[in-house]
Amino acid sequence: MQVIKNKQLIDNAWQQIADDGEIVEGNISVSLARWRKEKNQLISHKNQLGIRIQPDDNLADIADELSYFQLIELAFPDFADGRLFSHAWLLRNRYAYTGELRATGHYMSDQVFYLSRVGVNAFLPNNPAHLAIELTHLNDFSVHYQRSSLNHP
Repeated sequence: MQVIKNKQLIDNAWQQIADDGEIVEGNISVSLARWRKEKNQLISHKNQLGIRIQPDDNLADIADELSYFQLIELAFPDFADGRLFSHAWLLRNRYAYTGELRATGHYMSDQVFYLSRVGVNAFLPNNPAHLAIELTHLNDFSVHYQRSSLNHP
């Protein structure tokens, strides 16, 4: 499966591990609940580590632990829930997170431009057929009224 990262299609190098799933080799992402429960074991994982954030998760709870994560997935349960837009902005601007920030789940393709403006630099749509559409939406507007969280115009 492919993802969009930094406005390019690349192969997805990450596996999402369910809360009851076995920890496997390779780059993995786990839920915040699993991180809290198995933090000491996960820190010693040989490959890269990512965490999945839900809209009602409190980022302040992991602010001091962000250096452990090379990927933060913003898991959209519903396209109408905009709290993850705020989470993205906070991660980039308040907590200075510089790793991959990936939107997953039920966001709408026409939201990717706005997500990129608040700091999301990767996208994994539910429907892989939407990848090409989302790539075009990343360039919806050429004029901006304010700076982006990723420091591009």
